[in-house]
Parts: sequence; structure tokens; C-alpha cells
Amino acid sequence: MPGHLSGGRAAYRAALVHQPAPMPNPRPKTAPPADASVDPMTLVRSRADALYRAAIECCRQHDRAAKVHRASSEPDLEHKHADALCAMVDGSLAEISRAYEASARDLHPDGDEAWWHKANSLWHASREYARRHAGGDAVARQLSGKHSPDELRGMQMEYELEASALLALRHAAEAYRKTRPDLA
Repeated sequence: MPGHLSGGRAAYRAALVHQPAPMPNPRPKTAPPADASVDPMTLVRSRADALYRAAIECCRQHDRAAKVHRASSEPDLEHKHADALCAMVDGSLAEISRAYEASARDLHPDGDEAWWHKANSLWHASREYARRHAGGDAVARQLSGKHSPDELRGMQMEYELEASALLALRHAAEAYRKTRPDLA
């Protein structure tokens, strides 16, 4: 993992080589009003499930990118695309995390629901991962060119904290999955 986290920081924001043509969107550009007939707890649970899937995909893509960065025979092209995929899943995780937060903000289940507690832990882990990832990006942007040993130690610490947050995200996702065995 450290090989991936220390290489290609700027490439996280790289664009794809071939820009896709815009697809026609048959849906309206404004979101339809929330359906009042949907049970709020059902909405929270479905968003928690989506948060789980986003977290798992985020971890999977970062694992894949780390392998590519360690053993790639075509580093520039393959690294660029692996980093772009990581940036995409990081953004997806952040957006779904915000959606979960918005739906769960004022709700509390009746009784001691295990999935509820694990979903909240997953939400916290996703926020911590986003925070650590942003911290690593900020340090990488500040340090360009020559680095002092102290600056490099600080950068290494940020990357280690980011890797730790990714591991915590993976553990929180697996803990949530255990409360929802039918989850795909």
C-alpha cells in the first residue's frame, strides 16, 4: 500500500485519456421530491447498504491500484487510470456518506438495531478516511521539488494515517456486512 499512497498524488485528479461523449439523460435534471410513502428507516437502511458497497469498492480499487503501482510494466498510462478510478470511488464514497448522513440525521430505530450501530460506525470511518485522504493530498501539494527530512517525515506520517483510515474503513464495512447477511 505505501507504494500507491506515496506515488502519483497529482494523478488522483487526472482525467481519462478519452473523454466520453455525454450520454443522453432521460431523467429530469432536478431531483423529484422525496416520496412521502417511503418509510424513513427503510431509506436509511438502503443508504447504509449503498455506503457499504461504496466502501468495499473504494477499498478494492485502492488495493488494485497499489498492486499496479508495485508491479506495472507501463507505469505512466496504467498508473494514471488506476489513480483516476481511485479518485472516482473516493468521490462516490464521500457523496454516499453525505446522503446517509442526511437521511439518518434525525432518525433512531426502535430497539437496539445492530445494523444501525454498524452503519453509523461505517459512516464515521468513511468520514475519517475522507479527512485523512484530504490531509495527504494537502501535504503532497505543499511539498513539491526539494524536501527536508522533516517534511518527508510529515508526509510519510500523513500517508500512514491515510492507509490506517482505509483499513478502518474496510473493517467497518465488514462489521456492517455481518449485520446484513443478505447484502450483495
